[in-house]
Parts: sequence; C-alpha cells; structure tokens
Amino acid sequence: MILGVVSGSMFSTIHHPFYDNRRLLVVDRTEPDWTPTGKYLIAIDVVDAGVGDRVLVLDEGNGARQVLDDPVGPVRSVIVGIVDEAVSSSS
Repeated sequence: MILGVVSGSMFSTIHHPFYDNRRLLVVDRTEPDWTPTGKYLIAIDVVDAGVGDRVLVLDEGNGARQVLDDPVGPVRSVIVGIVDEAVSSSS
C-alpha cells in the first residue's frame, strides 16, 4: 500500500477498452508523514477522490484486478481509500 496526494487527472483518446468509463488520477507518492518523495503513479479511482485528497493506493496488479473484479484487466494501481487522518504510533 502506498500513501499519496492526488495531483491531477489523466486523459487519453486511444486506450484499452478496459479503461472505458474509468477515472485515472495522478498520485504524488508520500512518506507516512505526508512528505513528498518526488515520485508519482497513475491509478484507477474507485473511491471518487479529487485533487488534493490524501489517498491509499494498492499498487499490485493482482490485488488491483480483484478490487476491480476483472481477473485479466491490464491494471497495476488502484486508489482504494481516502485518508481522513494518519496517526503515528510511538515506541
């Protein structure tokens, strides 16, 4: 699982039919304290996230296909949650 912040949308005119009627969002990856890592990924949105939302991303093809209920879909990353609050545990 990856924490990140949605920074925008991705659009295409030519794509695999699997992506018809699916929103693709650009997610800036962060550390657990929300510090940006400088990396990003593109993920299918299933939770109606928007720009600026802190999100939880499943970045593993088989798990993403299970979330989308398509065993052969060409997908790797899917946004599975919007994070309301993150609490760090102290040792």
